[in-house]
Amino acid sequence: MKKRATGEKDVRVRVLFCGICHTDLHMIKNEWGKTRYPLVPGHEIVGIVTEVGSKVEKFKVGDKVGVGFFIGACHSCDNCGNDLENYCPKKIYTYGSTDYDGTVTQGGFSDVMVVEDRYVVRIPDNLPPDAAAPLLCAGITVYSPLKYFELTKPGMHIGVVGLGGVGHVAVKFAKAFGVKVTVISTSPNKKKEAIELLGADSFLVSHDQDQMQDAMGTMDGIIDTVFAVHSLLPLLGLLKSHGKLIMVAAQSGPLELPVYALMSGRKVVASSLSGGLKETQEMIDFAGKHNITADVEVVPMEYVNTAMERLMKGDIRYRFVIDIGNTLRAGQDKIAQ
Repeated sequence: MKKRATGEKDVRVRVLFCGICHTDLHMIKNEWGKTRYPLVPGHEIVGIVTEVGSKVEKFKVGDKVGVGFFIGACHSCDNCGNDLENYCPKKIYTYGSTDYDGTVTQGGFSDVMVVEDRYVVRIPDNLPPDAAAPLLCAGITVYSPLKYFELTKPGMHIGVVGLGGVGHVAVKFAKAFGVKVTVISTSPNKKKEAIELLGADSFLVSHDQDQMQDAMGTMDGIIDTVFAVHSLLPLLGLLKSHGKLIMVAAQSGPLELPVYALMSGRKVVASSLSGGLKETQEMIDFAGKHNITADVEVVPMEYVNTAMERLMKGDIRYRFVIDIGNTLRAGQDKIAQ
């Protein structure tokens, strides 16, 4: 599959690393019914600029940059006008969408990306490219709702449901904002890593009724990162009055909404999808300032199918990242032989 020629507003990027997001798994399996094959996934991309168009001023050859989950929008709707391209009804996803020229976009499991400069962000020098890559999706997925729903005030108490690729980054960002963080998980064996490795303040086992009862009414907000269908009622019980439960994962089926549990404390169930380009750059700069990175397992390109199988089983701490720069060409050469 060939990438288009570098246009006057384009940046050509040699991909070094690309994270594997749970969305990639859904799209590969067409679980949302919108996959267009052949498909090249990947929207957590970090690489080096190798060419810029004649009208590009923000970037130069050699810059370390990132590309996230969308690479185009209409630039004329209210959302785009408010730096919320992520909510543009005509946004172009990094893969599986129709690009401006009518071709189907293909993602970062490839050696080259050609992207309009406004959809490229600068990666701080102090962030290692492999561990920074997941921030282009997982990082902005949690940073944006924490900011928008005003859950960043020091002294607040925030819950994080699920300690996976998104959840572990949520803990890191929340702690950097100075809030108290409680991880809520079905897995008791994650307590030690949540507290000792990631810096969470406390840990709740969601099926332990005594623990959940003791924590009722103590949280200002909860970031729910779990893809599997689960009950919201116990989580709503953890919230204070006016508390906010923010869903950032696309569940595999419909959820029941216990309205009375909301009414009894003027509580809110809301959601959030990534962030605009301005906020994404803000997020990555914040990560650079506070040395926030994802905990990753770097794998070669030829391991990608195994990585997908392990991801389905939750067998990863916490994010797979493909070493595109060092292994994609080697893998192609091996196939050719």
